[in-house]
Amino acid sequence: MPQTSLKIAFHGQNASNFRQGFAALVGPGHHIIDLSDGLALPGEREHYETADVIVGIKLDAAMPQPKAVRLYHAPGAGTDAIDAALLPAHSALCNCFGHEGAIAEYVMTALLMRHVPLQAADADLRQQRWTYWAGRPTALRTELGAQTLGLLGFGHISKALAARAKAFGMRVHVANRSAVNSPLVDQSFSLNELNAFMGSADAVVVSLPLTGSTQGLVNAAALAAMKPDALLVNVGRGPVIDEQALYEALSKRQIGGAIIDTWYQYPNADKPECAPSRFDFASLNNVVMTPHMSGWTSGTVRRRQQTIADNIARLLAGQPLDNVLKAAVV
Repeated sequence: MPQTSLKIAFHGQNASNFRQGFAALVGPGHHIIDLSDGLALPGEREHYETADVIVGIKLDAAMPQPKAVRLYHAPGAGTDAIDAALLPAHSALCNCFGHEGAIAEYVMTALLMRHVPLQAADADLRQQRWTYWAGRPTALRTELGAQTLGLLGFGHISKALAARAKAFGMRVHVANRSAVNSPLVDQSFSLNELNAFMGSADAVVVSLPLTGSTQGLVNAAALAAMKPDALLVNVGRGPVIDEQALYEALSKRQIGGAIIDTWYQYPNADKPECAPSRFDFASLNNVVMTPHMSGWTSGTVRRRQQTIADNIARLLAGQPLDNVLKAAVV
């Protein structure tokens, strides 16, 4: 008889964000448990080792072995902290997206802020200063639609961004590992042409995942190839851009500025607050710093919950899973 009831473990604080309302999505009959990050509470290690499904973001050799798991599901896109080699052969590893629309809104907001000075105009007019009054030559501003947007990588996020950029009339350039053929893309570069790509855009958005081949990909040479007034936006993973090279490019004003949402240092259980880098980015006035928030919306959470619930239903039905990064060996 096919299995109809599963033990589903939500491991850690990050996974707990997707717990509320999940039972209604996955249906009745399942044993859903919440486990702490450290798995140190009574019974937690046994639950982890015997769970059929684990929702989590971290698996390493120091943790208990999830011996029974059939599906390890990351509640986000990134899986760089999950060692897939530690999963049993009969387990699949899947991830979630659903964040691309939210991140595209974040990026377009960041870009528009460079061209439409609403806050400055508001602040000045409250002081009876008509700084941006139409008709004044000094009040002329630039237009986003006249810019070229460079997208490093062409996955879910970049495709959503390309569609929105085109709605504003922007040109879109892409650098990608594989060839890109899309009506949204005006010019495509290979990663071997990275420096030419970096120099072709007025704003470059990095949305690549962190892998062995992408770490430090945007190095000092790539940053030096950018236009001196160009903007760099990172919504992928921090270390895809070389940390020291980025700080030096900004501190020396080699590029026009940066919007950074993904970083090099993050809070943890031992250090709930910390600087996002070993370099003092906070002292620079040509960088906007945000705390890895670009994709974090109620809509993202709902869409990711649905992806996890749908994959659990497919697992029970013996159907192919979505977003498979490691397939189960049957």
